[in-house]
Amino acid sequence: MKILFVYPQYPDTFWSFKHALKFISRKGTFAPLGLLTVAAMLPDEWEKKLVDMSITTLIDKDIKWADYVFISSMVVQRDSAREVIDRCNELGTKIVAGGPLFNAGYEEFGFDDIDHLIFGEAENILPEFLEDMEKGCARHIYTAGEHPDITKTPVPLWSLVDKNKYQMMSIQYSRGCPFNCEFCDIIVMNGHVPRTKDKGQIIAELDMLYNQGWRSSVFFVDDNFIGNKRKLKEEILPAIIAWGEERKHPFSFYTEASINLADDEELMRLMAAAGFDQIFVGIESPNEESLIECNKMPNKGRDLLAAVKKIQNYGFQVQGGFIVGFDSDPLSIFKSQINFIQKSGIVTAMVGVLMAPPGTTLYKRLEKENRLLPGGTGDNTDGSTNFRPKMGREALASGYKHILNTIYAPKPYCERVKTFLREYRPQIKKKGDISPRYIWALVRSMWVLGIWEKGRVHYWRLFAWTLLKKPRFFSLSVTFAVLGYHFRKVAEKIDKMPAPELDDVDGGELEPTAHSA
Repeated sequence: MKILFVYPQYPDTFWSFKHALKFISRKGTFAPLGLLTVAAMLPDEWEKKLVDMSITTLIDKDIKWADYVFISSMVVQRDSAREVIDRCNELGTKIVAGGPLFNAGYEEFGFDDIDHLIFGEAENILPEFLEDMEKGCARHIYTAGEHPDITKTPVPLWSLVDKNKYQMMSIQYSRGCPFNCEFCDIIVMNGHVPRTKDKGQIIAELDMLYNQGWRSSVFFVDDNFIGNKRKLKEEILPAIIAWGEERKHPFSFYTEASINLADDEELMRLMAAAGFDQIFVGIESPNEESLIECNKMPNKGRDLLAAVKKIQNYGFQVQGGFIVGFDSDPLSIFKSQINFIQKSGIVTAMVGVLMAPPGTTLYKRLEKENRLLPGGTGDNTDGSTNFRPKMGREALASGYKHILNTIYAPKPYCERVKTFLREYRPQIKKKGDISPRYIWALVRSMWVLGIWEKGRVHYWRLFAWTLLKKPRFFSLSVTFAVLGYHFRKVAEKIDKMPAPELDDVDGGELEPTAHSA
């Protein structure tokens, strides 16, 4: 068999890092780990190619070459996925599709023109599908009956990617999250009980990346990396620490974790010793009523600001996810979010509008309340939503734009970088990056941000402040400056999007300027 793996193009969002990647001559942030893992499950003798459409162009010749096109997609990639499916149908190449977009709840996308659909995780389904394919009786839909044991998951087939095109490589240690946030579809797809790989698998994956020459960041893509704290502390992290010490810490690690990480000092020390230096945390909201509403258990009744500072003090850059649009959000929420983000020193603050993914508790509640709206892009950073918010769609969209225009304006953004660097206490001392790629990025940042950008004065002030006060973190400060450029570009795009029509809320029309209250 000849198999073409296709990962649809990722749109320009905060998570694409498109504008920042240009400074370091990279084309993508993360390689498509799911497809690479599926590729490793297929027979070794089959021919395999990968096209990541954010990196390279999908050409008809590749589609015609393949017996099957395997496509995986998140909801935010739906437009590009539709284009790929249409092209495969026109050229007569069969399609096997899986991933979040191709799951129950997204039937409006249209599944009839896809030859074979994989609903669920591949480990339990793929062997049956491959057997049916060999017999010539493969079905249209395959559904997993239960979540698989991922200790059987193979090392991803990294040989399919050009690693020089990406900023980070990826590893998955666990699937699932023990919490039950109302808006989250992770538990719908991956379950409540965290399923984990063993230390032998993790070391094998690290060895694979190391032996292929990788010497940069590695993203643990887990839904919640600390879902099973005991196993992390007793088995996984000690193994990673020993592995890293033998090789003089070739990787830095990045992952996602819940805010209760701040309660476990031993776990933070171990993660820092293992090389973790970036943690994405779902903060969601500084409004306690909104946290209660969405059942954000680890965040409720907690001094979130103090928790963030504590994690920073243990040597981690905290990246934060924030949401506006909860029913309990007052009209002052936009100002509250801005104040929290600025005080926290969370430089990378990913603020999005609340969405209700199919299958979630939130979706079911809003369906009962007859508040769902058609569509939904899957991009919670484009200002749209798929339900009628209580504060009104126009007020929500307008307030959301106000947050982005404020926190990513050059002055407050640079002030936030300084706030973070005052709290940051990295545990592992690393040599500064003096590679040609970094030097080029520095020169380009000086040219683009220091000369052409309107906020160039704030760039130079941050530049000088870091050299005088925190010279150890100079390269990190420049990295933040480049990221800020990307965030501003995305925010500017969102700001230009047309405002939704005014909603009728409780029989009255919401004033266009209501968010300013």
